[in-house]
Amino acid sequence: MNPKFKQQKFAVRKQILSLLGAKIDIFDMDDRAILFSKMKAFKLKEDIRIYGDETMQQELISIQARSVIDFSSIFDVVDVESGQKVGSLQRKGLKSIFKDEWAILGPNDSEIGLIKEDNALLALLRRFLTNLIPQHYNVELNGTKVAEFKQNFNPFVQKLNLDFSADTNDKLDRRLGLAAAVVLIAVEGNQG
Repeated sequence: MNPKFKQQKFAVRKQILSLLGAKIDIFDMDDRAILFSKMKAFKLKEDIRIYGDETMQQELISIQARSVIDFSSIFDVVDVESGQKVGSLQRKGLKSIFKDEWAILGPNDSEIGLIKEDNALLALLRRFLTNLIPQHYNVELNGTKVAEFKQNFNPFVQKLNLDFSADTNDKLDRRLGLAAAVVLIAVEGNQG
């Protein structure tokens, strides 16, 4: 596995003004850009890639929606270098109307964890007050918290701070964790 994925803390930032699809950069804890992502514009199915270089020549991770428009979208996460499926992320359709919730699926599509917005009342307020109340997600594997994703309040830059330090035994594959954060900021981030 690429050493860039072995860190405990990351920051994921989405560039707001991008004409040819969303551009998302991933920073290490020293605020250095180490991974780069691009969501292809004008695609019927979501298609997001994570690259190891700024020129976007070294593709590391592919994140692709299985279907065109689906209320319970499933995104497959594939390690491009090995060709192996790392896992998938499935939006919990009806539950996500009021409070974002995603299932983390293993390579065989069995549910191994959840990504849940922190508070139902705050989640509801976020839907009406857009980005005035930052989002906060808890990431759990088999009922144990392994990570937190916290959004910073900034009307100009969408940013999620990722903290995997609760995952002392590396139970959550960081490639899948980073893919989840990129999907959250690219897909869910459009609502507020």
